[in-house]
Amino acid sequence: MNSSLLISTFAPFPTLSLSVPSDTLLEDILPLLHQRYPSLPASISLSTHNGVLPALQSPVSSLQTHGSPLITLRLTPRLLGGKGGFGSQLRAAGGRMSSQKTSNNDSCRDLSGRRLNTIKEAKKLVEYLESEPERLKAKADAQKAKLEALERKLGIEPPQKGGASGAGSSKPSGSGEDPPVLAGRKHRFDDTEYLEQSRDLVDGVKSAVSMALLKKKKKAKLTHPTPPKKADPQEEPGSSGVPLTTVEA
Repeated sequence: MNSSLLISTFAPFPTLSLSVPSDTLLEDILPLLHQRYPSLPASISLSTHNGVLPALQSPVSSLQTHGSPLITLRLTPRLLGGKGGFGSQLRAAGGRMSSQKTSNNDSCRDLSGRRLNTIKEAKKLVEYLESEPERLKAKADAQKAKLEALERKLGIEPPQKGGASGAGSSKPSGSGEDPPVLAGRKHRFDDTEYLEQSRDLVDGVKSAVSMALLKKKKKAKLTHPTPPKKADPQEEPGSSGVPLTTVEA
């Protein structure tokens, strides 16, 4: 007894029909199809319309329903695939993106009608003003450290706390010469007046340079003036056609 196979294919191939004995195994159908239709690709697979196919060692008659000799199958091409797991990667990436999403409520207002952005800026300004003394102190400490490093390089000895008398008494007895100054001696530089004067000098130099540049620009404009327009000889006195008359007293 033969069974009729109605096989739906993919474009550009039409629907195929094949008549085989009922005891033909499913694994023998593909070679028969390639033998009858040589233009079919090699990487194809057979399945039922519900996507389930029995074992390849089972006969074609196992696919018959209600004893009908007509069996419908579907021919699909095989596609090369990767390792899989792309969907899980997309879900993980979406979770990371949603966790990093922040809500911006700066345009909202509080109960008193003030915008949250204004309140945040006011808090930042207060924190900045509170930390101003610390920044000034750090700046002064950095300048002192720079001066100390410069004095260590020059070998300048720091002044003693006892003043001039203390400095004189610190000389070793029996020696009329001052001890040699050793570079790298640790000392403290507390001359705040010098720091203020140096800062004023730097500001003065900056202002003087800016004034000099401004004067140079003005001088360049004066040394390269725009050429005046030539006067029309007809407009000069005496050159016009009207004769000059003298009035006698």
